[in-house]
Amino acid sequence: MSKMRLLPRVAKHYLFLIAALVWTFAGVMLLFRGFTFKVGTPENWSLKLIISILSGLLFYQLLFTRITKKHVTRIQNMEVQKPVIFSFFNFRSYLMMFSMITLGVSLRLSGLVLPEYLALMYITMGIPLLLSSYRFYSSFFFS
Repeated sequence: MSKMRLLPRVAKHYLFLIAALVWTFAGVMLLFRGFTFKVGTPENWSLKLIISILSGLLFYQLLFTRITKKHVTRIQNMEVQKPVIFSFFNFRSYLMMFSMITLGVSLRLSGLVLPEYLALMYITMGIPLLLSSYRFYSSFFFS
């Protein structure tokens, strides 16, 4: 028996829901960490937060809309009707996700970046992740 047959499989339509849940979890987790980081009372926090939110929206518009569109198209064009449950991402996306998580954890543990700025980075990245999950939910419920 092939090793591939032992991996869990789902109807490809459910890959949209799985992707949506993963992106929602990541976005909410980053936003939660960003807004609850113990940063004291940093100078110009309101202005920095506004810049962070605007940067997150810009990342969403310029980068994440294209990424999610590619994932949706890739899933729709899969020839296999019951792909492996983990195939909502391609290898490159898993590599990018691993790199981003590793970078975030490394920066937090190393102390190289002040918690105030780390919080803003988490918010900046959480926004496009959470907004991008909508495309996957939409594809699941409406296609």
